[in-house]
Amino acid sequence: MSKRRPDTLAPLREQNFRWYFYSRLVNMVGGTMASVALAFAVLEVSDSPSALGTVLAAMSIPMVVFLLVGGVVADRFGRTLVIQSANVVSGLCQLGIASLVLSGHAQVWQLVCLAAIIGTSSALSFPALASVLPQLVPRDQLQQANVLISMMRGTLTVVGPSVAGILVVTVGPGWALAVDGTSYLAAAALLLRVKIPAPVRREDAPSMLVELREGWTVFRSTTWLWVVVLAFGALNAIHSGAISTLGPVLAKQSDIGERGWGLILSAEAVGLLAMTLVMTRVRLERPLLFGMVGIGALALPMVMLGLHPQVAPVMAVAVLAGAGTEIFNLGWNLAMQENIPDDMLSRAYSYDALGSFVAIPVGQLLFGPLGVAFGVQRVILFGGLAYLAIVALTLASRAVRTLPRVSTTSDVAP
Repeated sequence: MSKRRPDTLAPLREQNFRWYFYSRLVNMVGGTMASVALAFAVLEVSDSPSALGTVLAAMSIPMVVFLLVGGVVADRFGRTLVIQSANVVSGLCQLGIASLVLSGHAQVWQLVCLAAIIGTSSALSFPALASVLPQLVPRDQLQQANVLISMMRGTLTVVGPSVAGILVVTVGPGWALAVDGTSYLAAAALLLRVKIPAPVRREDAPSMLVELREGWTVFRSTTWLWVVVLAFGALNAIHSGAISTLGPVLAKQSDIGERGWGLILSAEAVGLLAMTLVMTRVRLERPLLFGMVGIGALALPMVMLGLHPQVAPVMAVAVLAGAGTEIFNLGWNLAMQENIPDDMLSRAYSYDALGSFVAIPVGQLLFGPLGVAFGVQRVILFGGLAYLAIVALTLASRAVRTLPRVSTTSDVAP
């Protein structure tokens, strides 16, 4: 990594990026509280780890099923339109969950159904969210644009989980979910100010199946892409099972508690934000080498929860996990946005997300029963050790270790 100092705020001078940034800001205000609130909302309805895993899986399974469709839809109909539509649907469903929880009438099957709709809309919008930046800023500002989004996310997630933990303890999880639902709708309204020409469709345009095959060709012919995605199929399954499913359960069973769990998630956000500030001044030259080393730190909270489930030590390693996650996120987005053609980028991201997310429901559904059978703390520990082993195997790929940055100064993608 060299020590150039790019103009971090340059992307905000682009009107389209500025309004997109405001939209993501509003959306993330609610989103940073939603994960904590939803977990404890389910545990309020049923204290079973399996029930929580079922609700989370109901959200993630549609993401797996509809991700490829989302990539084609984004490239066909325009990325901002897809994001707006998904925000409206997700916002209404999240408000529905909030009303059920606040009224005291929530049942697990209702949460499962609404979570499944949110997962579907998220699947359709994820490739658009991931691939829209090259249309909003000049190519030589991609690192700064990605860093600004990460900085905003990190700043909010420092506060959001802790606020959510306090709300859960004081007034219940429903209010945090209501804030998230409202933020979806406000974000959709702000995106109206983003003006990107809609994709031009020819009369002889290929079918959706042909476009999916084109995306698959790019995916399988790019070694670093499929190697990292294959690894993340397992890594995300472990993390979602050990942290998202069993983490709140262990927090409730131990001295950590709901508020402590919120503090741990906020500590991870502190590390992410701190590393984001570093990335405003340092050019990431080997995006995947540093990225995979960084993501290995995500195993540390699992290991610490398995060995010593107390708030302070888990918070300490969560800071490192957040810093490493930011390095990977930035490195991965730069690798994709600089090396994949723009007209294929949404589809490439959809195959990336499909491979990365496909096993998440397995982790969410499997780790609950494993925790019951072998002990929650022990299963989390072994999950962390397996996570480190998979990261090491991924770094054995030369294509991953040696991928460089692509120097470019081109204008905003048409």
